[in-house]
Amino acid sequence: MFYRDLTLRERQVLGIIIQSYIVSAMPVGSRTIARNYNLGLSDATIRNVMADLEADGFISQPHTSAGRVPTDKGYRYYVDLIMNVSGIDEQEKQMIDAGFTSRTPELKGTSAEVLGAAARVLGSISRQLGVVLPPRLSNAVFERLDIVQLASNRIMVVIAIQSLFVKTIVMELTAEISRRKIDAVVSVLNERLSGLTLEEIRSTIGRRLSDFQSREGLMNSIVGAADTLFDESSILERLYVSGTENIVDQPEFKQPEKVRDIITMIEDKFGIARLVDNAAPPESSVRRDSEVAISIGAENRTDNAVDLTIVSSPYYAGKMVGKVGIMGPKRMDYEHAVRVVNYMAGCLSEALSGNN
Repeated sequence: MFYRDLTLRERQVLGIIIQSYIVSAMPVGSRTIARNYNLGLSDATIRNVMADLEADGFISQPHTSAGRVPTDKGYRYYVDLIMNVSGIDEQEKQMIDAGFTSRTPELKGTSAEVLGAAARVLGSISRQLGVVLPPRLSNAVFERLDIVQLASNRIMVVIAIQSLFVKTIVMELTAEISRRKIDAVVSVLNERLSGLTLEEIRSTIGRRLSDFQSREGLMNSIVGAADTLFDESSILERLYVSGTENIVDQPEFKQPEKVRDIITMIEDKFGIARLVDNAAPPESSVRRDSEVAISIGAENRTDNAVDLTIVSSPYYAGKMVGKVGIMGPKRMDYEHAVRVVNYMAGCLSEALSGNN
């Protein structure tokens, strides 16, 4: 985004307006700034600075005689060129460690428990909506496959992927099959496919198993269903969200219609997943001090998210990449959000790497 260079005074006043509005949710006037901040500027001078900021679209006046509130442009300038994000402080670190890191060894079973715990801790600490999007599985490495016999002609295929990610699919067979034949097929599949990515398996499974297909009906069924069994596209339907009560408690969403809209949006898991997955600021505005991205208001590109900010960061599980983030009103504590999202992304990467 293009900005004119703000003067030191303009930066100071814009920063104060944003910080004050974040805390109070009330428009900020020149008299409030003159009385409460030692800028060495008169009320009239501050009023003139605010007029210039308003003329350039950094702040706006919600109604006559009110103070000023930040615009999307003002927030964007603030996060790009004014705010200074320090490392996570010890109190925040202890809160996250107590709620997530120290409990990671207890989270047995699948990575779903790890991701769910991360969303709950993030929502609680940020007092916003904590969101964790599982990794895309395109580069996921297949570990092993098991088949559970549900009936003589019905099976459930369980696919284990690195970092304890698991997919299950129920298949109907055209003929009955014995446990002995199932075990033989499982053995061949694990021997020939282990260590390949799902993408590699989909594109080469027929060739890799060509010498078995003609003699074994179950193997034919597995090869025929490969596009479904080893597909990663459904991953965006899985989302871990926590803290709905936090976001609906914000002053911006107190009106009944606003509450209804925000609840409807949160219930659309696929829509939220796409929002977080696609959340990115203008290319020129990506912060250089971390992998955290901040997408503000209209930058989210959907009408139901124009009042929201999404702070997100990638996390890593082997070769796979997921997203962790905070979603809340544009009037959020950006420095705090960046710190906790960045730290939680690191915790998730470490926890999931430890499961490999």
